[in-house]
Amino acid sequence: MCTQLLELAGHGRGRKALDLGAGAGVETRALAAHGWRVLAVDLDPRLPGRIADLVRGGRVAAVVGDLRDVSLPSAELVHSSLVLSFTGPADFPAVWARIRGCLLPGGRLGVDFFGPRDGWADVPSLTILDRPQVEELVAGMDDVRVDEEEWDGPSYGGDAKHWHVIQVLARQPG
Repeated sequence: MCTQLLELAGHGRGRKALDLGAGAGVETRALAAHGWRVLAVDLDPRLPGRIADLVRGGRVAAVVGDLRDVSLPSAELVHSSLVLSFTGPADFPAVWARIRGCLLPGGRLGVDFFGPRDGWADVPSLTILDRPQVEELVAGMDDVRVDEEEWDGPSYGGDAKHWHVIQVLARQPG
């Protein structure tokens, strides 16, 4: 999804991007390589070390924190891969409102969510959304593209699971 988002958004030319749930920093590196100034956010305290070379280069800032609490600056691009579903159902609406609120007019959004056929769909602490719910989240945005993918493969911990992921690419009007 990050590759498609970058194709749509074009070269960053120093514009601001957010990588929410930056994890190992793979997408953060891709964003920085395409000219974006990136704020990478993740709960994992190892994040700054993983992208220390980018931070030293001044194109990336790393923040260790929870999306429920981290201040999100205005940005022309927001990317979040496989992390927003880990925001619990009670907190998700406020986090989503903050994400939508930080996206500048004309800015691009690329996010994905676990769908109802995902192997973790019955975990009550996760926010699981079906396609109509995801489409409602991006109502009013332009150039909306919603895709679903399903496959069987290892989870982050290595256990086998069924993946059902709903990916969204969209542009903030304006």
